[in-house]
Amino acid sequence: MNNNFTKAMDFRHACKVFDENKTIPDEQMHYILEAGRKSPSSFGMEGWKFLVITNEDLKTKLRPHCWNQVQITSCSHLVVILSAIENVKPSSGIPQARFARRPLSDEQKKGYIDLYTNHLKQTLSTDANIYHWTSKQTYIALANMMTAAAYIGVDSCPLEGFEKEKIELDLELDTTKWQVSVIVPFGYRINEQSSQLRLPFDEVVEFIE
Repeated sequence: MNNNFTKAMDFRHACKVFDENKTIPDEQMHYILEAGRKSPSSFGMEGWKFLVITNEDLKTKLRPHCWNQVQITSCSHLVVILSAIENVKPSSGIPQARFARRPLSDEQKKGYIDLYTNHLKQTLSTDANIYHWTSKQTYIALANMMTAAAYIGVDSCPLEGFEKEKIELDLELDTTKWQVSVIVPFGYRINEQSSQLRLPFDEVVEFIE
């Protein structure tokens, strides 16, 4: 089956160098970020935040702490995806507010927060555990943003190669509230796309009937 989605998946690759002379239009960048904002999350907590950096001085400052990767400074928009720490704790009141968006009775809302608190007791016991949980979810938003970008002809490159603590210092983050999960530059390729290498379908997929 070949359609616009599969074409986007074929178009997307880890772009290593972006054209520094091309800037993503605001409406297209908004489209990409909306794909992240609308992504699913565990318990509907939306435990993420997207820092969109276009300031060239800041990108230059961050680059040495990102393994000096050229994508950091050659991209049009650098998006740093943060994982929530404080916001997912019941003591913050945020989970209750998230559940309150649903048309539920007070009893049902209490049931949800009790389920949330008890089910995630170990997960919510330390900031390190919380980061592990929320960081995994940011990758759902990351994937959706990259695919949305590819759909409209914008390139991207997910990056885990960075010094987390130094990036957090550069961004002056309160790490009791937010921590860096993953970084993704967006822009337009300057070089021809390399061949997409993937394992065969039958090696990756197993049907259990």
